[in-house]
Amino acid sequence: METCAQSEMKIPRNLSGRLRLAAAVVVPLALGLLIRLRALQKLFQVIGDSVIYGDIARNLLLHGRYALTGANGELYPTLIRLPGYPFLLAFGFRLFGMENYVAASCIQIAFELLGCLLLADFARRIAPAALARRAAFCTLWLACLCPFTASYTANPMAETPTLFAIALALWSASVFRQKPGWLPALSFTAAILLAALLRPDGALVAIALAPATMLGLPHGLIAPRRLARIALVCALITLAPFALWTARNWRVFHVFEPLAPRLANDPGEDPHLGWEAWVKSWCLDFVSTYDIYWNVPDDHLDFSKLPARAFDSPAQYAETAALVADYNKTNELTPEIDARFARLAAQRATTHPWRTHLWLPVGRVTDMWLRPRIENLPIDLDWWVYSHHRQETRISWALAALNAFYLLAGAVGLWLRPRFWLPMLVYMLLRSAVLLTVEAPEARYTIECFPMLFALGGVALAWAIATLSKPARATTPEHASVRA
Repeated sequence: METCAQSEMKIPRNLSGRLRLAAAVVVPLALGLLIRLRALQKLFQVIGDSVIYGDIARNLLLHGRYALTGANGELYPTLIRLPGYPFLLAFGFRLFGMENYVAASCIQIAFELLGCLLLADFARRIAPAALARRAAFCTLWLACLCPFTASYTANPMAETPTLFAIALALWSASVFRQKPGWLPALSFTAAILLAALLRPDGALVAIALAPATMLGLPHGLIAPRRLARIALVCALITLAPFALWTARNWRVFHVFEPLAPRLANDPGEDPHLGWEAWVKSWCLDFVSTYDIYWNVPDDHLDFSKLPARAFDSPAQYAETAALVADYNKTNELTPEIDARFARLAAQRATTHPWRTHLWLPVGRVTDMWLRPRIENLPIDLDWWVYSHHRQETRISWALAALNAFYLLAGAVGLWLRPRFWLPMLVYMLLRSAVLLTVEAPEARYTIECFPMLFALGGVALAWAIATLSKPARATTPEHASVRA
């Protein structure tokens, strides 16, 4: 006799049931596709990191060199970006034409929607059996309709492939836990390898998920020797590209760099540590990142846009004003100017150590988690000033509420403790801990946690729907007859 859970999860045998199931999958995917195509139409742009990735990809194809193009057209080798996304772009350029970034974004749309399907099946696997099917559908809707992840498909950057890699890693890990074997193990390996090759912090996926995937399997599910062989092969496959990348960096630059520099500077370039330390002593939100941090060096530093927390006294105000004026003469962060920034930062850290080393880092992480995520939208950064732009402020508050909903749904999902809840929590905590070291916050740094929020939120919504519908079912004549 079938159990209730098995009946809940099986595929309908009749045509109408299959059509309803297909519609339940196709409708959110179709709406998700429309949202992403609209984002591509309205939000597509090639700036910042996209230009860097594209330049490396173009030089790979035209010159066979992992290099950037200088102002005079000369190529110079670089290691400021891991090779994952430049190689993906180069592959797209080869197929669809040089510098065809629109095609790259379309590929990203396809992979993100595939990631939504993987997350739905992951939620089905981790949810309690009675909630499995509903959790899958709720997760699919949450993932497909999320405007925050959808907006990044319109930007040729590493965020969307990273989201797909995390979705694939979660799904592969859950499959391996249920039925250990080479295919899910290799799929998981490909996912964590892709995540790590796209961004240095992608290695956190392996740190959080690999132990939960390989350790503590039920006795008799797989022979220990076979598990050891799988783990060894997967580890070698994962480490091999980074060994090649490290060897290349040693051969070209004579430095040991297995990932990429935290401050994105090539060997021999000044990382401007004084400037970084000074920014870290007051920067709290994305507005300062956009208006101040990104402009230095090589552009004007607008002293009037510095917040009041950047000064501890009238004397420090005057000193900072003089320093900014000296920088603006050439727009260059010379060693002398950088040293002056360092002295200011040290003075502020000595006066207010708790602010510098605790409250501001926590505040930056909080900003990255809670802000409305309007960085990709045509909305002014001072979105909270209602008198300046009432409609934009209302839209921003609505987006902030939607972001809070995803966070709340994920928190409820963690409270319910489905399978894999602990590795997902570990990943989000590790991610937040790494972000404590960031000088200038960007909301996109927390977008990588959304695959976990989608799955946990899907489980939470399935539980909420089942809980709310229980009284209604209890009063139906059919239910009453069963109880009788």
